[in-house]
Amino acid sequence: MPSGIFDVRARVIANRRLSSDYNVLALAAPTIAARAAPGQFVMLKAGSTYDPLLRRPFSIFEILRDRHGTPSGLSVLSKRIGASTRLFYDAEPGQTVATLGPLGRPFMVVDRPTEAWMVAGGVGLAPFATLAETLRSHGVGCTLFYGARRATELFHLDFFRALGVDLVLSTEDGSFGERGHVVAPLERALLSRSPASRLMVYACGPERMLAATARATAKHERPCQVSVERIMGCGLGGCYSCVVPMRHDHGVHHVRSCLTGPVLQADQIVWD
Repeated sequence: MPSGIFDVRARVIANRRLSSDYNVLALAAPTIAARAAPGQFVMLKAGSTYDPLLRRPFSIFEILRDRHGTPSGLSVLSKRIGASTRLFYDAEPGQTVATLGPLGRPFMVVDRPTEAWMVAGGVGLAPFATLAETLRSHGVGCTLFYGARRATELFHLDFFRALGVDLVLSTEDGSFGERGHVVAPLERALLSRSPASRLMVYACGPERMLAATARATAKHERPCQVSVERIMGCGLGGCYSCVVPMRHDHGVHHVRSCLTGPVLQADQIVWD
């Protein structure tokens, strides 16, 4: 096992079901939590059988701490869409989950006076809880552009408000916030922003949303880091299932997002 990466049987501390499909699973994994940085992920496998066979990648949602402030565990935000995520949705306190991490390259955390804009679509919210905490601890002003299909799929809003993060919300059906996709208000905000101001944009969500964010930030010459979502078999670079095409001085080359990412520079990815 590479140095700084741990493979543990993490006890389920709590399972908060947010809706009929979404849940937040809290795991006792202090060694992983103590090493984790915003944007990194873990590979999880519930149950003790070979079905499902492979682990699933999840962004680290929260770092849990004891009453002394020491990292005691982590949580993941999950949507029930298949066999693995069904097991995570149904997990009960006391069960164990095979947990490998922390994995991948994290976000680059900016300092004042640079402002941070986070763009999240659906479960792409996951890496921004820890990122927002870290940025706000540095005194960085933060805005979260957060979009979902409907109002009932917008989660954790009070958490971000308590941190002092400005929220710009949108839903595809218009049930809360602006009607439409999350990139529309982002583009307007970029257009109104003074070119002399300092800004970093972070994004995570469906690939079409990431591509649109990359185009918008490139148009306005703003740096943008994206956390890509890829199917992964191992999380350690051995299976080559998570490759991403990226521009290179001599053309296009493919990188493994579990090693080079999941956080990548948006303007270097080949989106088409």
